[in-house]
Amino acid sequence: MVNPGKRMHVLQALLALRHGPGAAILPPEITRIHMDFALKWNDGHLGPRKFWKTCLPRLKFWNPAIPMLVNRSDQQAGPATMSIYFRQTSLDPTSPSSSSTSSSTSPSSVAAAARNMLPLAQQPKSSTENEHPAPPPEAGERVVTIDMKNVHSDAIFSEFMAKTGATPVHPSPDEEVEMRQVEEREERATVDRAIVKKYIDDKRREERMLALARHEAEAIKLANQ
Repeated sequence: MVNPGKRMHVLQALLALRHGPGAAILPPEITRIHMDFALKWNDGHLGPRKFWKTCLPRLKFWNPAIPMLVNRSDQQAGPATMSIYFRQTSLDPTSPSSSSTSSSTSPSSVAAAARNMLPLAQQPKSSTENEHPAPPPEAGERVVTIDMKNVHSDAIFSEFMAKTGATPVHPSPDEEVEMRQVEEREERATVDRAIVKKYIDDKRREERMLALARHEAEAIKLANQ
């Protein structure tokens, strides 16, 4: 049987990944997302860094097929930009079936398929040495950018949702119950930790006082010899 404490920790981590800022389903027109910002948080890069830490993992959880690449550099004075690539839809007012057929064989779809067919070692990866800056849009793609520098992560996420038209993911009733249980357990754990800490601190203070009393007693004994 799984330890209840371990199960609760796993549940807490899963709920934290599934819900919160960044929990959203992106429209099928989005082909990839690219973030470009500095390694350190200062000089206006705190918001992008927090978005990367908190929102991007949830976006990737709900949209695993969409490439999300992060390019970082040591240029703190440089820009902080998010590039969102969209597949351009056909402007020909034909029937829905022909429109869907043309979009499925669009140049951007072919390019995306070609990227995914590359060996893993040759596919673009996130970088901490400015190795993969945002590429220009390919044929059949358009790119929308968000200036993230000196912007709070919440504002970045709000602009991201507005420009992508993503659908927020809300917890189910069962998940809301589980989230309340996790929160209540964490509150009880905080109280328990405070009680244990006070007990340990009191015990250590008592031991120090006993040690000091023994030392003074030995000093008095030596002085009276």
